[in-house]
Amino acid sequence: MHITRREFALGTGALTLTGVGTLIGFSVADTGRPALAQNPPLAELMQPGPLGEMSLGDEKAPVTIIEYASMTCPHCANFHETTYLELKKKYIDTGKVRFIFREFPLDQLAAAAFMLARCGGKERYFPMVETLFQQQRGWAVQRPLAPLMAISKQAGFTETSFNECLKNQQVLDGIEEVRQRASQKFNVQSTPTFFVNGKQLRGAATLAEFEKEMAPYLKD
Repeated sequence: MHITRREFALGTGALTLTGVGTLIGFSVADTGRPALAQNPPLAELMQPGPLGEMSLGDEKAPVTIIEYASMTCPHCANFHETTYLELKKKYIDTGKVRFIFREFPLDQLAAAAFMLARCGGKERYFPMVETLFQQQRGWAVQRPLAPLMAISKQAGFTETSFNECLKNQQVLDGIEEVRQRASQKFNVQSTPTFFVNGKQLRGAATLAEFEKEMAPYLKD
């Protein structure tokens, strides 16, 4: 499914996501197998990127879960259609978990999808991300323009705002900075990668695996 080393033609002209060429400069992958890795300093990990943090739940919750994901990652999509829904209902919506979602595009198409989610604004960001994951098989294809535009129009974009978003270098640079920092400083090498109060968990973890990591912080 990875659409890499290709230029991305969008809108009225050929748009090359120039900043995303570096995405293929190191080894990254999507994975469904959880694994633990070395944990970065918590204070450094919690610093938001240049575009600001996208989060759900109580900022004072005892547990903070950070997810690094790619919009074209099948394991990320599956996580959001299954485990995430349970996690949100049981822990995020009840104030026990603050959930932070960070962009880690594995290819140019994923970067473009993230740009559209960002351009939609804070209120539309998570609904846009969830819709893109739900419909991933429809737009993560050889000709993604039409299905991406259709999804974006449902979220309130016009053809003009869609094209303007995908030409927004500031948004692309901000997404790329988040990805580079995660790779270089936090040892994020695959998607999805989670941090539970600073402890790294690689792969599409189950609810039980999250609960095991959260248990020490949720004791009454």
